Amino acid sequence: MGRRIVLSTPDVARLRAILGSRQGSSLRDRSHIEDLQGEVERASVVAVDDLAADVVTLRSQVRVRDMQTGESRQYTVVSPLQADLASGHISVLAPLGTALLGYREGDEVYWQMPGGPRRLQIEKVMQP
Repeated sequence: MGRRIVLSTPDVARLRAILGSRQGSSLRDRSHIEDLQGEVERASVVAVDDLAADVVTLRSQVRVRDMQTGESRQYTVVSPLQADLASGHISVLAPLGTALLGYREGDEVYWQMPGGPRRLQIEKVMQP
């Protein structure tokens, strides 16, 4: 969680709207909201035209490899209302969604997940 991520101006606006709409959330959700809030506040914000194509944004498809198991999976990072894990759509408020946001292809991401800490490598980022 220490490295500064890159976010586009429109994504920051969307993320702030999501965060603002979650004020009365449960205690468990509040911790995820605080994690995302911290990431947004630390981010380098750039115009959408200046954002590299290999940066994970809202609606990006991302293939990640679990560095412990070697298993690869593909996800699409979405708003909480669009989340559907069965179809690979993960909420930006879920620990994995927050962990991936703003990082780039090739980056290794270390994040605290419900099952313990995980190291993931971002193998491929595909923009919508």
